[in-house]
Amino acid sequence: MVGDKPRIPGAVLFICGMNSIRSPMAEAIARKILPSKVYVASAGVEKGELDPFVDAVLDEIGLKRLSATPRTFKELEDDYFDLIITLSPKAHHMALELTRTTSVHVEYWPTPDPTLVRGRRDQILGAYRDVRDHLKQHIEDRFGPLT
Repeated sequence: MVGDKPRIPGAVLFICGMNSIRSPMAEAIARKILPSKVYVASAGVEKGELDPFVDAVLDEIGLKRLSATPRTFKELEDDYFDLIITLSPKAHHMALELTRTTSVHVEYWPTPDPTLVRGRRDQILGAYRDVRDHLKQHIEDRFGPLT
């Protein structure tokens, strides 16, 4: 740590349940906030489907999803990370199992699943915006507003 800021890792992985909503949002936001020398990726415990609401709420803040298709941890090209940030209980459990014998730091950031919200389109979009803003705040709190 330098001062009260944690050291910036060289490689960060965000994991959620299906790499459809939370982890791709976190990846896009982190790539914007963190220095370009930091490798940032996202994955899911299981493979999910693209969610168009993610694109809509990222577009509102000038960001784009970085991967055209959701991927699982096993499908990642590189599996070495200094920091794995898990966004769901299932992802956290998997990350702890995978890192039992390594020195990778794992952090759990409980993040709501916006697909559980029902209602009108604007109510659903509101839930996705809340997740986006929650992740952005967490990333800025953890790493500092670096841009």
